[in-house]
Amino acid sequence: MSTTDAETQRKIANRLKRAQGQLGAVIAAVEAGSDCRAVVTQLSAVTSALDKAGFQIIATAMRDCLDGPEDGDDVSLPELEKLFLSLA
Repeated sequence: MSTTDAETQRKIANRLKRAQGQLGAVIAAVEAGSDCRAVVTQLSAVTSALDKAGFQIIATAMRDCLDGPEDGDDVSLPELEKLFLSLA
């Protein structure tokens, strides 16, 4: 993500921070013996936030690859495909 613009990095970081907070809520709910529906709902929100952050990171890498590698941080198409599929 070396060539990612600051705004994109900020959005990704914010999404990950939100997921971190949601995960804390999941842990607290489990420790408190909360209703399983509430725990699963929160866990689903965490998973979704992490997936979206991952997809944004990969989309950014794909865009950077199309623009041309910089700073020796090139990622091959097979590597990008493998990363993308790892989120599926």
